[in-house]
Amino acid sequence: MNYQNTLAFAQEQDQQDPLRHFRDRFYFPQVNKQDAIYLCGNSLGLQPKSAQMYIDNEMYKWANLAVEGHFKGEEPWVNYHELLAGGAARVVGARESEVVIMNQLTVNLHLMLVSFYRPQGKRFKIITEGGAFPSDQYALETQTRFHGYDPDEAVIELFPREGEHALRTEDIIESIKEHADELALVMMGGINYYTGQVFDMETITKAGHEAGAFVGFDLAHAAGNVPLQLHDWDVDFAVWCSYKYLNSGPGGTSGVYVHERFGNDPSIPRFAGWWGHNAQERFQMKKGFKPMEGAAGWQLSNSQILPMAVHRASLELFDEAGMENLRAKSEKLTGYLEFLIDDVPVGEDVLEMITPRDPQARGCQISLLVKQNSRQLFDRLMEAGIIVDYREPNVIRVAPTPLYNSFEEVYRFSEILHDCLQGH
Repeated sequence: MNYQNTLAFAQEQDQQDPLRHFRDRFYFPQVNKQDAIYLCGNSLGLQPKSAQMYIDNEMYKWANLAVEGHFKGEEPWVNYHELLAGGAARVVGARESEVVIMNQLTVNLHLMLVSFYRPQGKRFKIITEGGAFPSDQYALETQTRFHGYDPDEAVIELFPREGEHALRTEDIIESIKEHADELALVMMGGINYYTGQVFDMETITKAGHEAGAFVGFDLAHAAGNVPLQLHDWDVDFAVWCSYKYLNSGPGGTSGVYVHERFGNDPSIPRFAGWWGHNAQERFQMKKGFKPMEGAAGWQLSNSQILPMAVHRASLELFDEAGMENLRAKSEKLTGYLEFLIDDVPVGEDVLEMITPRDPQARGCQISLLVKQNSRQLFDRLMEAGIIVDYREPNVIRVAPTPLYNSFEEVYRFSEILHDCLQGH
């Protein structure tokens, strides 16, 4: 696409954008009594205007039905999680039975590791990306300790080559082959939160399986950001949160995917709870756990109705917009951001893009390594009404989200970035 660094070009792209009307279905925070330019959906997505209605519906039922809300009405709470499975499955490319919405992200990761990190003999090691989000690091560290291993020996962290910021797929595959005889699990983020790199999940999964290991992904930064095909890629398990690109509120509920070959196998070890028990016998209150079929068999507790109501509102927007359409806009929007940043007249001694240049190797995030006065630059952007994200020690993450961000916003960001950099 031939981009132009002009306001007229940005406005023309917005006029041609078939998704432009979705912007009006979100609330924007105010800075200086104006809508902020919100480029932080990779940290917390904006609130859908429909979310309040969905919450109010459940509050009304609570007020008027109380405990009977579990069983009465058109959408009783006892089955509420089932309303979300279809939309979530379409976001991650799974069969409906392979997905369940429950708990929160790291809780679900630990539950998956109970089932899929099963070290035996010399096969006890885990491969992951170096510098993964801390929750993933801590989960792998404590799970390996729980099994009696030293995490420094059991967890193999992969880092980019010297002078590079992204992991090469061939280096990931080579490490899997190198450690094949010792490998129990490959567990990585679908997208690295720091650099915005999308990993080749299909190729990694195939290599992990050839090595005899289970393969799973934390999709916190991938779900709702890039198209996923978990079932077709043969991924064993995945987890994700709903409050970033899925716009389902701070601390929102989480999703779990379990491939169907495990979902109907009651012998798979797991930590059990009442809500994962066979629904036909659940209220008989008998001992002896019998898991439900599919991912639902990993549930522990009854549904978080209010967070799920928000998530339902967002998933309906994703169904209406379509992931393929969102991805098409995202590639153009992030490409325009890349073009405009490159057009800012500073050298790499001031600003360096650490996100892959290949559109297929990134989502809707560009991470900028700021080599001079990084915190000062971030503060200037925020004061000017640009809401972005700062990560220690010196990275600013910018995420133009296709559901609600515009080309004009990206253009305005580049103008303000240029102005803020004048002090360097």
